[in-house]
Amino acid sequence: MLAHAAAASCKPDGNFIYLSATPPARLQKEVSQRKLAHARVPVRFHRYPLPVPHLIKMPTVAECIKKRSLPAALKNSIQTSLQRDAQVFVFVTRIAQIEAFVNLMRRIFPQIHIQGTSSQDTDRASKVMAFRERDIRLLVTTTILERGVTIPRSDVFILDADNGLFDEASLVQMAGRAGRSMDDPAGRVVFASSRRTRSQVKAVAQIRKMNTIAHRKGYLHQQTQR
Repeated sequence: MLAHAAAASCKPDGNFIYLSATPPARLQKEVSQRKLAHARVPVRFHRYPLPVPHLIKMPTVAECIKKRSLPAALKNSIQTSLQRDAQVFVFVTRIAQIEAFVNLMRRIFPQIHIQGTSSQDTDRASKVMAFRERDIRLLVTTTILERGVTIPRSDVFILDADNGLFDEASLVQMAGRAGRSMDDPAGRVVFASSRRTRSQVKAVAQIRKMNTIAHRKGYLHQQTQR
């Protein structure tokens, strides 16, 4: 709808300027073929590298709910984030899994306030505000919060990262919730799944490429370029 409205509003001799952290493949191809003029911004305002996702292996969320347990690797990684006093995003693919997974997480991490939200949650806005204000420490959510939300000092866990719903662009957007603030520019990002997919590999490669370009052009703080 937005694309149609823009096309209808533009004069015949007008120009379009696209701004995106995850441009579609068509535009990326045009850029690589030098058919589309572009300006690439490979670094954030604080001049630190983008957090590079770490991949860990785990059963599906459905299996975790069924067995009422988390694999040690995921549990320990979330505990590391909590110990470093981070706000924790946990992305899942299905709205129907949120309530059961929140209950599981509350049993495993009883010392912290955990909530879940989705597009069907009428209290979503208030929960996001509580998460931003650190009244909620861990938020289980869907891709509804993959973009447009900035939470200081946050870490990101994407579960079932091999699911077809999470394409390269979606993974990059969700990973982009981490490391956005000046006081915690590094952040942590974890892709957790039973198998490694092309989307995960390409998302990691895209993030690494941005960091490489930023390093090569001298955009990063000197201590991060060593």
